[in-house]
Amino acid sequence: MKSLLKKISKLHVLVVGDVMLDHYIWGDAQRISPEAPVPVIDVERDTYSAGGAANVALNLASLGAKATIAGFFGRDDAGKRLGGILTQKGIATVSTPGSGSTIVKTRILVRRQQLCRLDRESPLHGYGIEPKLIEPAFDKLVRKADAIILSDYAKGLLTDELVAKITALARAHGKLIAIDPKPRRRLRFHQPDLITPNRKEALQLAGIEPEPHQPFPAAEVCARIYEQYRPKHLVITLSEDGMLLSHNGKAGRIIPTMAREVFDVSGAGDTSIAALTLGLAAGAVLEEAAQFANAAAGVVVGKLGTATVSPEEILAHVAEEK
Repeated sequence: MKSLLKKISKLHVLVVGDVMLDHYIWGDAQRISPEAPVPVIDVERDTYSAGGAANVALNLASLGAKATIAGFFGRDDAGKRLGGILTQKGIATVSTPGSGSTIVKTRILVRRQQLCRLDRESPLHGYGIEPKLIEPAFDKLVRKADAIILSDYAKGLLTDELVAKITALARAHGKLIAIDPKPRRRLRFHQPDLITPNRKEALQLAGIEPEPHQPFPAAEVCARIYEQYRPKHLVITLSEDGMLLSHNGKAGRIIPTMAREVFDVSGAGDTSIAALTLGLAAGAVLEEAAQFANAAAGVVVGKLGTATVSPEEILAHVAEEK
């Protein structure tokens, strides 16, 4: 693990996708409103963090790698705040063309429990990019990176054309490319080095309607996803059941979760794809990269909110598991 982390510290990863600002309102509730049967929240503090694709970049930086994030940052207070959070962590930001406001997700937490979430966004957000407008810029970004992560949150930035263009650039320059898809948008992509859906997303990618209370159809899911998308590596995150590894369409080993306690799974997928991509780009085989990602995710789900994990936390976590 130490050797892998040392190699990771020399890597540079480009993230392209839907960035957002995560806003947390922390407080307590002691009474019910006289106006309606709802709790009255006494607000204690507000905190902000990077969400969506921006959280992937934050995880890359936290793990010791250099990260660049390309996404839509609105010319508003939320966009400035999000850019500031990333810049403070040494992450380079590239604002893609578009208009509108920055996506903001506000979570209200009472006594460390999430009461509700408020989303500020527009459908598809209207900022899909014409690849020809930014091809020279992306060519330069891909050349400088060791790996590229396409982080889709179904907000509209990643289009079929843009995915095809970045994939072609990655192949032309011999760079690893990983995709975290949102199947409800049905982006077209082909032969990525890695895709990392969760259980629900994997079923959607495979076009399978699961029967209630039936085991996860691992072999069928892996075979169908490979048939349609031809990923070199497929890692399906199964929450408390760990990670299912697949190579060339064959369902392989399931790595048990390393999470000891789960407070919040927000952003766990961001941590997983960041760690998996770094592990593979550093030369680890799939199982080694998955063990590393599993340890990283095991730390993150023990924290509240979208969170990151440091090399020191991973090493301590692994040591405690032995």
